[in-house]
Amino acid sequence: MSITTAPWNRPQTEAVRRALRAAHDATSVSDLLFLETWEAQGLPDIASTLRASQIRRANPELAAEIRAELRAGPPDVNGRSQ
Repeated sequence: MSITTAPWNRPQTEAVRRALRAAHDATSVSDLLFLETWEAQGLPDIASTLRASQIRRANPELAAEIRAELRAGPPDVNGRSQ
C-alpha cells in the first residue's frame, strides 16, 4: 500500500489517538497520521523519509510511543498487547 493511499483516517495506536485529540488543525492531523503510517511501513522514498524525520525530530516521545505500540502488536480481545 502506498503511503499516499493509506487509510489515514483511522489511527492504529493509542499514542496517535491521544495526540489527535490535542491536534488543532488539519496539518497537525495529517502529520500525526503520516508519522504513524511511516513508522508502520517505513517507505523508502526520499520525500517521505525527510518528512518523517522532521516530524520525529519535533515529537521524539510520540515517535517512540508509536514504535513501541507497533512492535507490541495489536491488543488481544482482553485489551492486552500480544
